[in-house]
Amino acid sequence: MTGALVPAARDGDRRPCVAHIIHRLDIGGMENGLVNLINHMPGERFRHAIICMTDYTDFRHRIQRDDVTLHALHKREGKDLRVHLRLWRLLRALRPDIVHTRNFGTLEAQATAALSGVRARVHGEHGWDVGDLDGTRSRNRRLRRLVRPLVGHYIALSQHQKGYLRDAIGVAPDRLSHIFNGVDTGRFAPRVEAACTTPLPEGFRTPGTFVIGTVMRMQAVKAPLNLARAFVALRERMPADFPRLRLAMIGDGPLRAEVQRYLEQSGVAHQAWLPGAREDIPDCLRALDLFVLPSLAEGICNTILEAMATGLPVVATDVGGNPDLVQPGATGVLVPAGDADAIASALAGYPGDAARTASEGANARARAEADFSMEAMVTGYMAVYDRVLARR
Repeated sequence: MTGALVPAARDGDRRPCVAHIIHRLDIGGMENGLVNLINHMPGERFRHAIICMTDYTDFRHRIQRDDVTLHALHKREGKDLRVHLRLWRLLRALRPDIVHTRNFGTLEAQATAALSGVRARVHGEHGWDVGDLDGTRSRNRRLRRLVRPLVGHYIALSQHQKGYLRDAIGVAPDRLSHIFNGVDTGRFAPRVEAACTTPLPEGFRTPGTFVIGTVMRMQAVKAPLNLARAFVALRERMPADFPRLRLAMIGDGPLRAEVQRYLEQSGVAHQAWLPGAREDIPDCLRALDLFVLPSLAEGICNTILEAMATGLPVVATDVGGNPDLVQPGATGVLVPAGDADAIASALAGYPGDAARTASEGANARARAEADFSMEAMVTGYMAVYDRVLARR
């Protein structure tokens, strides 16, 4: 993997090249989905370049192919018109067959791609920004409508986003596809007690404890404080059971320190584990009994899919694509966004009901295997790429 410029066809290589334009390659659901797509797509069909408007991190090491080029444009904070000149020059050098931008932050790159001569252009909507949780911000909506004629095909990860693009932005149905993220059900699988190694601190999980947990980027749109508040609220809701409850909040971000302080001030820090970012997420999920996602907005959440594949019931907020994944009463519970008391009420239904926890976890695993396979995701993306190439 290199940042060197390569032509679209080299040494007789006629595979179409897809240039994926993202804000930054770092730990995150959208980025994880991109890496999964590249790793699982047949190598003989497409080759790939990843263009980061800002930069990339060691997350790049998760890419398992050696024919993927990686490029950083080092965009400055705020408006940086020069970054589009750098992008134009890079696209002219790479000469990709397809440009695929992701999320609102890279939508402007559709114009740059068109000016550089790339005729097959795709845009994906994976989630919402904390400054525009439902796509109603007038400035953002105007830009989406302005850029719409430049996008050859849209991919929405949730039915909610698909409806928004169709009804609010005016995207024609024949230029709009809905593709779920896929999950690796081999890597993310239920705990086998005899072979289980736990990343939890020594003594954190003992016989009889019940571990409530999440994996997230600790930023405002994920609302980690709401989960911390809900956990503390369980002390009043179920005082007899509360001493055996544990909270694991895995991930880093700007709100991590604030969440830690709140748990300490509330006197429950000894029952909580906030290790920051981890590389052993499958093992972390297998150490949980219940998964929670308190987000204010979502597309299709990879960590929900990974938790389901691990055989965990899921409590999630009723936003974005979460209702596409969580089936209330079968695989978990949906609660209103921004309501810590509602989260606490949902959590309270699990620690004393082992049968419910096991049943919903098994249903979640079965649904992950049946409906969210990696193969279905890859097939969906390749169909879109083939379609825009044929239209070109």
